[in-house]
Amino acid sequence: MQDLNDLALYAAVVRHKGFTAAANALSVPKSKISKRVAALEEQLGVRLIERSTRKLAITDIGQSFYERCEAVLSGVEAAEAVVAVAKAEPAGTVRLSMPPGFAPMMADVLPGFLKRYPLVRLSILTTGRPVDLIEERIDVALRVRDSYDTDQSLIVRRFGATRRYLAASPRFLKRYGPVDLHTIGRIPTLSMQENNPRAIWTLLHSSGEIHDVSHSPVLTCSDFSVLERATIEGIGLGLLPDIIVERGFRNGLLTPVLPDWSSTEATVHAVFTSRHGMLPAVRALIEHLAENLPRSMHRCQEIVPKPADDSNWSI
Repeated sequence: MQDLNDLALYAAVVRHKGFTAAANALSVPKSKISKRVAALEEQLGVRLIERSTRKLAITDIGQSFYERCEAVLSGVEAAEAVVAVAKAEPAGTVRLSMPPGFAPMMADVLPGFLKRYPLVRLSILTTGRPVDLIEERIDVALRVRDSYDTDQSLIVRRFGATRRYLAASPRFLKRYGPVDLHTIGRIPTLSMQENNPRAIWTLLHSSGEIHDVSHSPVLTCSDFSVLERATIEGIGLGLLPDIIVERGFRNGLLTPVLPDWSSTEATVHAVFTSRHGMLPAVRALIEHLAENLPRSMHRCQEIVPKPADDSNWSI
């Protein structure tokens, strides 16, 4: 295998049209360049440069070899650039999108990221709609889906799984209970399906049976924190993520409704366009989320929301 340094010296001689000019450009002694090029010719067994006391001419094989050398050296530079970028300190702006329900968890996770990488700037888009990463110039999108995105150009990093369970406040059940699959459509409900007067919950029984429940929500919102508060305050029956309802069940603010039924399992994951050429700041954010988001999801189960003053509440 040829010494890349010899290829670089030879390419410099051709590029600068002479040994003296190449020596000045590289700050390398002319004698060293001449010696290394001669050794390269001897190793290859061909004449690359025709020399005389007055002129220098590149042979045909020398010109073809030079072109290949430039291609090889360009590839080496590109490879070194990739490593340099990977080793660089994360900096610049990262655009992140997330569903509204992620706000409490991200509020727990992101300050630590920004303290760790002070040169990074985060721009967060909070939306319940699917975003187009390329069109909207989003670097990382957090999603909760029953299945992964089918777009083959997107890379998926899984962080965990979640299910939603039916829950209501004790005061709500005192007024509207008992609740079964057939009465849900006749009582106040809460839904994350926005701008839809008629919503459908697809429920899965522990035995594997699936049942669609149609209902007319009195409140629709894509932010689970709003739905959680409304459920605790007795506004309606909610279908809430396990990380929310478990803390409510444990502390008596919420009561399980039809506990054998739940939504299908959804994955909590991030999607991004490619690992190749990824900016250090983007890579650092993804790794930070992978390390901290699952723990934050668990901590959310421990945070107990306080109910509002219900002194004026009547049933």
